[in-house]
Amino acid sequence: MIRLEDVWYRYDSGDWVLRGASLEIREGEVLAIVGPNGAGKTTLMKIAAGIYRPLRGRVEAWGRELWTAPGAERLALRRRIVYVHEKPILIRGTVLDNIAYGLRIRGLDREEAQRRAEEAAKLLGIDMLLDRRASGLSRGQQQLVAIARALAVEPRILLLDEPFAHLDREKRRLLLNVLRKQADNGTGVAVATHDTYLAARVANRAVLVENGRAETGSIDELLL
Repeated sequence: MIRLEDVWYRYDSGDWVLRGASLEIREGEVLAIVGPNGAGKTTLMKIAAGIYRPLRGRVEAWGRELWTAPGAERLALRRRIVYVHEKPILIRGTVLDNIAYGLRIRGLDREEAQRRAEEAAKLLGIDMLLDRRASGLSRGQQQLVAIARALAVEPRILLLDEPFAHLDREKRRLLLNVLRKQADNGTGVAVATHDTYLAARVANRAVLVENGRAETGSIDELLL
């Protein structure tokens, strides 16, 4: 589990983006993170992923304070968490190269990395794209490749930023089912989205980010 307690964050010397925000991301469930543009959803997720260090407050990962843990332990904790940006960066090469990339940098041999990459691609219905150059993909296809890359490394916590934004109806339905199955298999999934309808279909709990704070509640309380 990841726990953020009384987290404050701002960029440079600007206004506070987060002011005392707290939340928990638990394994085995889907958490929807909702709120207006500029509310701090992406910032909150990057702090949960260990990408940004809060200026105040505490980030715990599986009972350990993330930013005071020794370097090797902090790296091990962060590798249990994968964050996928709304506009993912893909490397040069094929779709297969991209999905296998996270596995290769974790030391898996080429054959095993390819096998797991192919499995992740099949889950998301993009296995027919494996030999395509990543540079020629549509925005929706790029998103699915980035999500497949995240699934391939089998994270314990998966953080997705606007994952439905560029997907058609069929792919949204497919992704909803995949995320639900990931949670059923014990992965913690947090989804930042503007689409409260889709969030309500997949999430167990919701967090409303507004005015720098995070309010946690049931789907009915916050989304409907």
